[in-house]
Amino acid sequence: MGIFKKLGKFLTSPADSERALYLYVQCNKCGEKLRARVDRWNELTAEYDEKNEKAVAYTCRKVLIGENKCFQQIELRLKFDKNHKLIEKEISGGKFIEEADFNR
Repeated sequence: MGIFKKLGKFLTSPADSERALYLYVQCNKCGEKLRARVDRWNELTAEYDEKNEKAVAYTCRKVLIGENKCFQQIELRLKFDKNHKLIEKEISGGKFIEEADFNR
């Protein structure tokens, strides 16, 4: 493998499927369905251990507002482990739905 290929591989970011998390929600007030995209590598806030040396978890807060009906705010609070895997999710102003329900 040439040096440029190695350099390109090093500088390339992870594939979108690895770094993006999509969540689907529905507004409690009007029923509008929304999709949220979370970039696991750029949108998370680190929580550090007691020595403030290593990230032990990550959090993310998103506020979604629909476009068509009521403009109700839907707040997502997400927690990730040290490997950026979603471990906890909370919502206010709406409810989580499956992708299949979003497309109906």
